[in-house]
Amino acid sequence: MPTERNQRSYLFTVKVWRETLGEGRTEIRYQARHVLSGETRGFRDGALLIAFLQTKLAELEHAASIES
Repeated sequence: MPTERNQRSYLFTVKVWRETLGEGRTEIRYQARHVLSGETRGFRDGALLIAFLQTKLAELEHAASIES
């Protein structure tokens, strides 16, 4: 198990807002951006946002372990 000193961290920004759809309807929208690469994805479902972050973290951890 990694200690706090050697634990990797990755920076993402997450934007959440309410989109007006018309006729009094709204929908929550999400956007995740990996700060170092600039990769940005938009979502209409919070569960998909979480799944993306989990997948992206696994990919970054794998790439970092290969480089080490």
